Amino acid sequence: MATLRQWVDGARPRTLPAAISPVLVGSGFAALAGSFIPVRAMLALVVALGLQVGVNYANDYSDGIKGTDRVRVGPVRLVGQGLAKPAAVRTAAWAAMAIAMVSGLILVAATTAWWLLAVGAACVVAAWLYTGGPRPYGYLGLGEVFVFVFFGIVPVLGTMYVQAQQVTAGAVCAAIAVGLLTCNVLVANNLRDIPTDAPAGKRTLAVRLGDRRTRQLYAGFVLAAAVATLAMAALSDWWLLLGLLGLLPAVRPIGMLRSGVTGPGLIPVLKQSGMVVLAYGAWLTVILAVLAATG
Repeated sequence: MATLRQWVDGARPRTLPAAISPVLVGSGFAALAGSFIPVRAMLALVVALGLQVGVNYANDYSDGIKGTDRVRVGPVRLVGQGLAKPAAVRTAAWAAMAIAMVSGLILVAATTAWWLLAVGAACVVAAWLYTGGPRPYGYLGLGEVFVFVFFGIVPVLGTMYVQAQQVTAGAVCAAIAVGLLTCNVLVANNLRDIPTDAPAGKRTLAVRLGDRRTRQLYAGFVLAAAVATLAMAALSDWWLLLGLLGLLPAVRPIGMLRSGVTGPGLIPVLKQSGMVVLAYGAWLTVILAVLAATG
């Protein structure tokens, strides 16, 4: 029987900044549009966190029953390490996603934008099929696409829309930057798991690219996020160029990757990748809040 600490570890708290950052940024752009609504922002945060925890437990369950996690380097795996029964982890996954769905339904009702139900349903289906179902797309090298769309584009723009009833070009650029940085959390995770994923038939993008090019991809995503930040400033407000300072924390994990760390040595890179997403989102939100207050 898994302990409470093991259940918490199984939820992979190091990935949660990737759920918080897009909600912060979306709320910042809503404030810039003069439409920040705290209650809706909090509901959007519950949706994002619920989906993040849900997909983490779903990944644990699906990988566990497939035998992918028999040999594991990194965070605890409840099913793969025999700490919890698969049914219990599956229930935890759906419970987290149910919390997200209820919060999302409240948001949809508040905005009367019923088409958002389809977006929410797509998020839940994508979360489950990442490593679940007969042909999990996470095993096909498409995990980064899922992360970019559903933990970057959708939460940033969705959070802005449910408050401001609009989406701006600047917010789209910010969503792209957040999505790219969030992808690096998965890139770092899958780089660490190349030695175990490849024999298990899990053909992640990291497995397909190989170790060296995956490390280059990480730096490339940070560079692309910088370009998106430049575009955001050009399309919204030039003061948002200060958002580039939020990318400075990425220097350390990039340096570690260039040094060639492997195995357990990549665990700090995963943690720092999550903090890069949070630092960028929090700093950008501060800038947006100042612009909203002074504009």
